[in-house]
Amino acid sequence: MTRKYLERCLDAQPDSPWGLRNRAMISLGYDLLARRSELVALQSEDIEYEPGGTLRAIIRRSKTDPFGMGRVAYSSVRSGKLISDWVNWRGADIEPLFCAIYKGRPINRRLSTSMVKLIIKEAVAAAGLAPEDVRNFSSQSLRVGAAQDLLRAGFDSAAIMRAGGWKSVSALSRYLEHAQQNVWV
Repeated sequence: MTRKYLERCLDAQPDSPWGLRNRAMISLGYDLLARRSELVALQSEDIEYEPGGTLRAIIRRSKTDPFGMGRVAYSSVRSGKLISDWVNWRGADIEPLFCAIYKGRPINRRLSTSMVKLIIKEAVAAAGLAPEDVRNFSSQSLRVGAAQDLLRAGFDSAAIMRAGGWKSVSALSRYLEHAQQNVWV
């Protein structure tokens, strides 16, 4: 999900509690280059607002960090605003950053990883993509698209690896193999 699709998916979200949550989660997932397991594991205490409206997030554990050494990642101002809107609606007493919603009310229970996949698929469909294109999106699409956008923006492999928590260039290269970039411009 490159920036072009990201913006379409965010714009297609409904004006509802579910739309608030989904916009915030999709935007933050893209910015943090997060895996779906990392997104659902985020707790409210794992984010801090930075000067200028960005967020600093602590991703405490991941697939490549089984001992929980953690990594710090940062968001855009867009995600900072969307998270603020979501948390203001959700309330301060909910532990998971992204919680379930039942009958229009937040529930103090984190989302499942399969729910993240469903939210992304539904967002892409709501953005007007053809069903055959929707099938090509997965929960990894946020991570893949953000990495490709960072490469096109001129960031080197080390910076992208740090931002996304990759431990090897070979793992990152699988995410970047379909990135189209004209190096002659």
